[in-house]
Amino acid sequence: QVRLVEAGGGLVRPGGSLTLSCAASGNMFSSNAMAWYRQAPGKQREWVATIFRSNITAYDDSVKGRFTISRDNTKKTAYLQMNSLKPEDTAVYYCNRLGTNDWGQGTQVTVSS
Repeated sequence: QVRLVEAGGGLVRPGGSLTLSCAASGNMFSSNAMAWYRQAPGKQREWVATIFRSNITAYDDSVKGRFTISRDNTKKTAYLQMNSLKPEDTAVYYCNRLGTNDWGQGTQVTVSS
């Protein structure tokens, strides 16, 4: 099992930016695609973005053009750059090693004026 640790959440005003990171332990990081999910209060966890081993990316329509997922295999870290944040982006953000049950503990993102 790979341990994942998210960081970078916080409180930001609408239109602002944040960059989340997801650091992995062990040597399996580069073997899988990585994904970001989020869960807003009272809602189910939803998929946000995926980056495959080939560095091909995919995004939910709600974040396309505003969020960018990336990865650095040498640092065993995945990132989620979030721009033009909206109040509806408020959620706990989780990273996941795709195809596994490896999840981080989550990092809170709050978008509010």
